[in-house]
Amino acid sequence: MPLMNKTNFYSKLLALPEDANYVTYKEKRYLLIKNTLLHGKLIKIYAHRLDSIDVVSGNYYPTIKAGTLKPCEMSDAKVIDFVLNAVVC
Repeated sequence: MPLMNKTNFYSKLLALPEDANYVTYKEKRYLLIKNTLLHGKLIKIYAHRLDSIDVVSGNYYPTIKAGTLKPCEMSDAKVIDFVLNAVVC
């Protein structure tokens, strides 16, 4: 995905609060942990659905190739959809 830093995904990712917060996604509740590290060069997200084993996890590197997403053992689409549609409780 070229120029991810210029997408709605990146804006929404930045808007998610740091540390642990509850969010809803597809009418289910998740515990989301977001950490911005290395002076903003790495944004990590990990979300665990509270009533199942579903997780969403990925690392985003804003300074590599105008934004590079590296999901953890799942598709880019799953992480992107989660970030675009998660609502902080």
